[in-house]
Amino acid sequence: MKQLDAKAVWLFFWGSLLHTLVAAIFIVIWSSFVWLEALFVVDDYFDLPRFALWSVLVFAVLAALTYIWAKYTYYFYRYELTDKGFRKESGIIWKKYVTIPYSRIQNVDINRGILARILGLSDLHIQTAGASASVSRYGTFGAGAEGRLPGVTRADAELLRDELVARASGTTGQGL
Repeated sequence: MKQLDAKAVWLFFWGSLLHTLVAAIFIVIWSSFVWLEALFVVDDYFDLPRFALWSVLVFAVLAALTYIWAKYTYYFYRYELTDKGFRKESGIIWKKYVTIPYSRIQNVDINRGILARILGLSDLHIQTAGASASVSRYGTFGAGAEGRLPGVTRADAELLRDELVARASGTTGQGL
């Protein structure tokens, strides 16, 4: 099985860090109403240096944990083209195994967000003939490509797209 490009670690890191920061901002705002005053008010004044020190410390710990998570996400993300279909596995705690038969592939897209472009990476989206969304009792959510392969180089993404389209149409490409 093949692994993503090594720069995918940074793609995972910055994406996770952004989500972590949004959550942290929400928690800080919420906690300011609940317990922030009790921790940082001494003699009826706000202790800004103490608050800043705690904020920097919490941010550093979150950034370190996010980087470790990104490294493991990269390490456990694998893919391959088999005789029967596109196969990928991912996940750190909960493993996810996806196999998409070539006969179900309808479209293969390449997306490049700003961070991916800076890093020289691409996201490959494989759309299938079946429903490309998760359905729960509350309705449809998670709509999008059934097979997403983030963090591949631009050249690899284009080769994979061409090979998947060729195999889906019944012709064989150059072989990967």
